[in-house]
Amino acid sequence: MRSAVRRGWRRTRHSLRARLVVLFLLLALAMTLTFVGGMQAVMRYGWQEVAQPLVADYVDRLTAEIGTPPDVARAQALTRRLPLRIRIEGPAVNWSSHPDDERDARWAQRHQGTPRPDSSWHPSRVLADGHRISFGLASLPRDDAPEDRARLLGWATLLAMLLLVAVVYTRVRKLLAPLADIRAGAIRYGAGDFSQPIPRRTRDELGELAMQVNGMADGLHQLLDAKRQLLLAISHELRSPLTRARLNAELVDAGGARDALLHDLAEMRDLISDLLESERLAGGHAALHTEPAKLDELIRELVDGQFRARGITLALDPAVPEIVLDPIRVRLLLRNLIDNALRHTAAAGAPPSISTAVAGDRIRLTVRDHGPGVDPAQLPLLAQAFYRPDSARQRATGGVGLGLYLCRLVAQAHGGSLALRNADPGLAVDVLLPLASA
Repeated sequence: MRSAVRRGWRRTRHSLRARLVVLFLLLALAMTLTFVGGMQAVMRYGWQEVAQPLVADYVDRLTAEIGTPPDVARAQALTRRLPLRIRIEGPAVNWSSHPDDERDARWAQRHQGTPRPDSSWHPSRVLADGHRISFGLASLPRDDAPEDRARLLGWATLLAMLLLVAVVYTRVRKLLAPLADIRAGAIRYGAGDFSQPIPRRTRDELGELAMQVNGMADGLHQLLDAKRQLLLAISHELRSPLTRARLNAELVDAGGARDALLHDLAEMRDLISDLLESERLAGGHAALHTEPAKLDELIRELVDGQFRARGITLALDPAVPEIVLDPIRVRLLLRNLIDNALRHTAAAGAPPSISTAVAGDRIRLTVRDHGPGVDPAQLPLLAQAFYRPDSARQRATGGVGLGLYLCRLVAQAHGGSLALRNADPGLAVDVLLPLASA
């Protein structure tokens, strides 16, 4: 669970769309705080510079009307006529027009009866006899309170800004929608699928980029097609003279020279066959002729037929179900893997082993030899075309570097994968095939 959350956070952190959302939300928050803070500053300083002198003169008149010593009756008359809160504190008179007022109660509780200090919003006057008269605006009914209206206005402003941000983000998301098409097209082109070009949805820079990527893909497609056609043509043209050369070699007197010639001609024949097969499989599923079959039966049939005397050990899981595959291509994959394992197990003493097992929604086929293994740095390169490690570049080991490459193409054409690893000792090749139809 934690790893899934970590992967999701990593994807979100590197997502342009997610970063734009966060950026717009931060922008809205910053704009709201700036606006509210600026308006508060304007009101505060405007009040102090303009309204405060008027309020001070008005408070002086109210104080004079209450009189010295303070007359509670006059103060009560003022509070009935005007929306005021009046509080009188002193040696003889202690009275409040709003004794249950929450703000005064909180102040008195916090400061233990200490009079509220004079301020722009709570003006007060000290009379000659020691009494202090404090004034304030009376609280209106809760639904009409200025604080509530101000708070409602603030939330409405924030909501309006968030709506504006949502509108802008929707527009930006629409503008950046071609990036998703370009990404999907690049993935298709990287996988060798040039059947569907990237659609041009806009006439801006992103639309031009989509057209440029399509042009690049068309050039690559034509180049790959030309290479495939050239290889196919050369392979087909070489088959006829190669067949005639082999027939002529059969007429040569028996001996070492004849055997070496036939061996070289056989290598050339295998090379041409592998080249043709690899080019056919480059098209993926289109090159397959699938049917329901059991992988374990194909393995037993091949081992008992072509590799009966090689001592290959089998560990086949009876729980492996029947799947849809191309039997001819799977036999080719198995034959190449077994040939490769036998080639590198000649001096090891222990024969190769073949095992199958169900791994989740896939079937794992493993072919392992007990040879010297491979340098870990060379493992990712072994399944590339015409690649062989230096230790294998000997006539005795045979091969031209197409066997594992062809096996990888067969696995990928079936919707699976091929992986190589050192088994200590030896090399293990894992082929994963899906349980579902290819």
